[in-house]
Amino acid sequence: MEGTAGPGTRANGPVPAPSGNQVPPPPGPPLAPEQLEEEQPSSLADVSQMWIKFAKTFAIVFPIYILGYFEFSFSWVLIGLAMLFYWRKNHGSKDYRINRALAFLDHKDTAARQSLPATELPPWVHYPDVERVEWLNKTVKQMWPFICQFVDKLFRETIEPAVKGANPHLSSFCFTKVDMGDKQPLRVNGVKVYTENVDKRQVIMDLQISFVGNTEIDIDIKKFYCRAGIKSIQLHGMLRVVMEPLLGDMPLIGALSVFFLKKPMLDINWTGLTNMLDIPGVNGLCDGLIQDIIYSYLVLPNRLNIPLVGATELARIRFPIPEALVRIHFIEAQNLLGKDRFLGIKGKSDPYGLIRLGTKEIKSKTIKETVNPRWNEVHEFLMYDNTAKMMEIELFDEDPDEDDRLGNVMIDLAELKKEQRVEEWFDLEDGGRGKLHLKMEWLCLLPSPEKLDQALLQIGAKSSSAPDGPSSAVLVVFLDSARNLSRNPLEFNQTGLRKASISKAIKSGKKVTSDPSPMVQFRVGHQSLDSKIKYKTTEPVWEEHFTFLIHNPKNQKLDVEVKDTKHECSLGKLDLPLTRLLEAEDMTLSQRFPLKTIGPSCTLKMKMALRVLSLEKIPTSPSTSTPSSVQVRKSSDPPSPQRPACLRPPSQTSPAPPPPPSRTCPTGGTNRSPQAGVGGGAGGQSLAETGKSKSYLAISGSQQFLNGGKEPTPSIASDISNPYSAQELHQRLQQLPNGSGSSNSPLGSIQLTIRYSTQRNRLIVVVHACRNLIAFTDHGSNPYARLYLLPDKRRSGRRKTHTHKKTQNPKFDESFDFSVTLIELRSRNLDVAVKNSGGLLSRHKGLLGKVLLDLNHEDITKGWTQWYDLTVEGKPRP
Repeated sequence: MEGTAGPGTRANGPVPAPSGNQVPPPPGPPLAPEQLEEEQPSSLADVSQMWIKFAKTFAIVFPIYILGYFEFSFSWVLIGLAMLFYWRKNHGSKDYRINRALAFLDHKDTAARQSLPATELPPWVHYPDVERVEWLNKTVKQMWPFICQFVDKLFRETIEPAVKGANPHLSSFCFTKVDMGDKQPLRVNGVKVYTENVDKRQVIMDLQISFVGNTEIDIDIKKFYCRAGIKSIQLHGMLRVVMEPLLGDMPLIGALSVFFLKKPMLDINWTGLTNMLDIPGVNGLCDGLIQDIIYSYLVLPNRLNIPLVGATELARIRFPIPEALVRIHFIEAQNLLGKDRFLGIKGKSDPYGLIRLGTKEIKSKTIKETVNPRWNEVHEFLMYDNTAKMMEIELFDEDPDEDDRLGNVMIDLAELKKEQRVEEWFDLEDGGRGKLHLKMEWLCLLPSPEKLDQALLQIGAKSSSAPDGPSSAVLVVFLDSARNLSRNPLEFNQTGLRKASISKAIKSGKKVTSDPSPMVQFRVGHQSLDSKIKYKTTEPVWEEHFTFLIHNPKNQKLDVEVKDTKHECSLGKLDLPLTRLLEAEDMTLSQRFPLKTIGPSCTLKMKMALRVLSLEKIPTSPSTSTPSSVQVRKSSDPPSPQRPACLRPPSQTSPAPPPPPSRTCPTGGTNRSPQAGVGGGAGGQSLAETGKSKSYLAISGSQQFLNGGKEPTPSIASDISNPYSAQELHQRLQQLPNGSGSSNSPLGSIQLTIRYSTQRNRLIVVVHACRNLIAFTDHGSNPYARLYLLPDKRRSGRRKTHTHKKTQNPKFDESFDFSVTLIELRSRNLDVAVKNSGGLLSRHKGLLGKVLLDLNHEDITKGWTQWYDLTVEGKPRP
């Protein structure tokens, strides 16, 4: 990491103690003038030294003159010499050693000052602030028995199998005893944490450790009758722990680096066969080999790295890139409730929509006085790993006092991710009426510049168009840090400062030069984002990420400006065309960018990535893919052979013959749902006209939207309560040209999709179509489908489709749900009946066929689509 102060650096971190094999530093700079004055004596000092020497000489000669003047014997001279020699013999050597030591210290201090300037001295030279941590030693003492248990398991369960597997001759190797000692042998004598001259994204800590214990580790190789072991271990040294990089998410630390600053003192007492290593001569060689092994792993520049976060996870935390982008075309709605009343008469509404995904909420425009609004808006949401997987769309009627609710739709984004693209009409739930037309796309972010032209073509972007509209790419920016920001805004940014600020500073007489409080502003087109403010610093560290939606990266650029909020001026600017990212490797740039200033060189460290939006897969044809609740497929297609057969044995289900040509005709009114295919070209066509089915990404309400909000006229004779319906159907079967013909499925068949949603605890049933129904009149039948989840036969538990007129091959494509738990569902049956509709007094109404399905099936949560043969009683034919 650039700008990180490693343990071995001097300018940006503590300086480790030099080891014995390091090369001595070169001579430092010359002494300062004041130091030269201290070394060279002045003329006054020379005169003083001369007088001192004269006094010493006089003190020696004058006693001799006194001895001669008073006629003392020569023996007194011999006595004086003997006393002098005796004093020098006992005290002179001590004074000599003291003088040599003082001279050595003076010389060492001078050499240190010459080799290392005072600005580069580590903090402990001036301030010995090593702290005692008795609380840590007490904690280790309390935990020591459990540490011993962990070490014992480590030796026996990890190291012992590894040694046995390393060599066949060591297959009988085992640890007979692993005892770390009953008393705490490990102590931390001092701790120092560095807070100055270190990078802000790391923590450096020095531990003075001491391990002195009666550790006993015995091994036995039974094959060679070899027993050896260790009786005691002593270890003393300075251990450095570096924690970097610091993160904003748990576990807050990316990795640990552990190493000794210099060679630790190690003493091992051997036992058993290895006791021979204590022989003089061999002892030093053995200890030296063991120490070299330890030094090769744990002494600077070697270190033990312990990652706490994986490389992929670390990159994701530091530089999160969205998983995908969800694009929603908020098109239109039909037949909404009229909430505005005038004189008690229902009128129209002023509808608008709210789209919620996670913490983001977007409001559409309001369409005045209509129940069939048309918005034609496009909204985009970025999806991260922790983004909510459900999207809610609510419609409201805007009122001056309180907005009235018109209904909502819940979108399962997991289903959208599978389908990639869905366009259809959704039924409003929670008391709402009407339908909502949406088109949704799940776009993946790819580092593929060759897919950009395709993305631009899909959104209709032109090289000369304004940077508005749907996005073709996403720009992710990680703002790291800045260096060498100016401290004098008047010197380099005179035009950028406010006149009021200048005059105020001049009048007050205060210094304008001071540390700035910088922030960074990013602009792409009309989008603008600001970073946090870092107060009073010339080297701020932000570590923030920003995301921009890009319309056309070929003609857009990223504008970056560093501002000083304290002096209200600009500290530097940067213009980066996005075409540089298109040409970069993996469409990513990570470097220090120079800022445009007229002052000193300022740099801004950033990492940027451009990702192109593209569909991960092209929606396949329904005939070759597995049907699902979101898939756009034709109702006339036969079921996929890979789909589970049905709830009954496969032998009881006849193969589906090719469907006959559709003879359906469109019904009048606005209750027909406009069909939207994958490409969205169907527009307002009816389902019968297009011949396609809807894919229900949202779970519709229990009552399907019908014409005018009313249900079709129900049949008076229920096929469950009145056995006459079954008798009449038997009679009609006998009147068919082929007789009963039960083996040829004379009543036709119905296509159903059945799936259970565990998220919502609902059974989803989609009625797609029927084929080869019997005709009640010469013009055909007026069929509709009725559903019950037995044993519930109440009116509130009934589900019905709308009625198709004069057809024997209707296409319904309607979805229904039943609120039921999965456990309760195992004991329920689904009753589906196809009936002919008629007037209140009409005789052309009755049962066309039934299907009874047992829902106790393991694959019901996965769902399937299948054709089922209609029978009189609903039971499968033998």
